[in-house]
Amino acid sequence: MRNDMKDQILLINDLAGYGKVALSAMLPVMTHAGLNLYNLPTALVSNTLDYGKFEILETTEYMRKTMKVWAELGFSFDAVCTGFIASKEQVKLISGYLREQKEKGTWIFVDPIMGDEGKLYNGIEEKTVGYMRDLCSLADVIVPNLTEASFLAGMCQGKEVITQGEGREILKKLRKLGAKSIVITSVKTEAGDFVLIYDHQTDTVSELPFEQIPVRFPGTGDIFSAILASQVLNGTALEKAAQRAMSAVRQLIAINHETADKFKGIPIEKNLEVLNFESSED
Repeated sequence: MRNDMKDQILLINDLAGYGKVALSAMLPVMTHAGLNLYNLPTALVSNTLDYGKFEILETTEYMRKTMKVWAELGFSFDAVCTGFIASKEQVKLISGYLREQKEKGTWIFVDPIMGDEGKLYNGIEEKTVGYMRDLCSLADVIVPNLTEASFLAGMCQGKEVITQGEGREILKKLRKLGAKSIVITSVKTEAGDFVLIYDHQTDTVSELPFEQIPVRFPGTGDIFSAILASQVLNGTALEKAAQRAMSAVRQLIAINHETADKFKGIPIEKNLEVLNFESSED
């Protein structure tokens, strides 16, 4: 996809009032990449969940009415990126919307946010996993972490470390769901830690090794997804896009690792120079 400022990119994710996660993290990253952005919040969240106390307002009815208004106005998008979805009702609503958009040639990126560290997040039911499989079947690129990929594939559930063979089998099962290209983050194997990729355009599998930094910031997954999508939409090959996303997230964590309040995430607007890939690679 060309970056000519005519591209209409819709982000479907939650919006935190305090903290750089979800839409608050993705919007500055993708704007910096020169994309023309719109957003549809799935929920309003008082602050990042890491603080332990928070308030969430689902926006399902607002989403439904907004989609209706957009249809009446003839709005359409060249790409849609989905993130946190607050309920199975929202998954079904978004799936229907993506089907309509896909018929118009819209690119679909799905980050199936459901769990981590071998477990589903509180409130996520097995039924929701089934609905999320339907959403992934519409995607040009899906970006699950290992836990989410395992639940979507129906294997290795609860395992935080897998074999390389199991990783390849998970990729096969996700491809059978209908997902085209697949980027699985945070894959831990006996041979090391990888981002595991299947690129449907080249029909190749690749493993990109990484070394974890023992610091946790909320929102790094959103930043990774935003960089990956921006790069792909601007014409970068999937593996190189993933390498750039990995490198940038690592740099952002390193730059901010001494921040006192890590719960509010990475102040991405202060570090946008990290995203100047072409100039940094000259």
